[in-house]
Amino acid sequence: MKTNLPNHLYSGKVRDTYFINDKYMIMVSTDRISAFDVVMNEAVPGKGEILNSMSTFWLEKTKHIIPNHFVGNIDDVINTKDVDMNLFKNHINQDIKSRSMIVKKAKRLDIECIVRGYIAGSAWSEYKNNNTINDKLFQKKLSPAEKFDYPIFTPSTKAETGHDVPLSEKDGKNLVGHEMYNFLEKKSIEIYNFAHDLSKEKGMILVDSKFEFGILDDEVILIDELLTPDSSRYWDKDDYVVGKFPPAFDKQFLREWLLKSNWNLTYPPPKIPNKIINDTKKRYLESFKRLTNIENKSLEIGK
Repeated sequence: MKTNLPNHLYSGKVRDTYFINDKYMIMVSTDRISAFDVVMNEAVPGKGEILNSMSTFWLEKTKHIIPNHFVGNIDDVINTKDVDMNLFKNHINQDIKSRSMIVKKAKRLDIECIVRGYIAGSAWSEYKNNNTINDKLFQKKLSPAEKFDYPIFTPSTKAETGHDVPLSEKDGKNLVGHEMYNFLEKKSIEIYNFAHDLSKEKGMILVDSKFEFGILDDEVILIDELLTPDSSRYWDKDDYVVGKFPPAFDKQFLREWLLKSNWNLTYPPPKIPNKIINDTKKRYLESFKRLTNIENKSLEIGK
């Protein structure tokens, strides 16, 4: 679950990032899985490869909307003029290659840009209790899983530890500035709408997703993962009925099992049964195949 390359910069719950030079980094998607802000002790085999391949797919598909940090996979850029990988050559095997991308180094904007097309998850919980979403009063009566009249922007803080905190429009504008906030909202919704329409063609519904942005050479670019089951909620179009939440293509199996396990949602987590691990991988793998039309035998269950 841990990677061990030279020039380690930082590790998140799922990704490990390594310094190449002042312009570029290696971003490795591991097989780690987290729930309720705690990383589990068990890995989901192949998950990192799925996340990396899915991000690559979407970063290529959306670059007409906004530039992004993706440079290429390791084999595409190894030892090119600007990317000297000699320091890493004895540390990179196929497992690392399949889970890694070379990215441009940008200054991250400390705001999570979340777009919701349907009411679900924490938005439903808040609405059910308070008739608000991100502290904004919602007059229209909504049913579970109902589609909004138009996608809504519900940003949050980007917390280094613990839970992200929802941001009101006022707080978001105070954090990044009015002009930047409006730009991030516009681009986030453009990406969501594009991905929602493409997903629908593949029989999937993109319910909601989070996006991250950074500044590179005074330009805003898209960074981090994009439209993966870790950062997005997908439903099967055939399962969708207003009034009922369909199973999601994410770690829902894991979350539901944890909630029934009497775990107190703090570290250390309980031991996860193999069935939950395998069911989780199946959902990730199915979403990957359906959205990208890419077949990858190394990702099959049991490999």
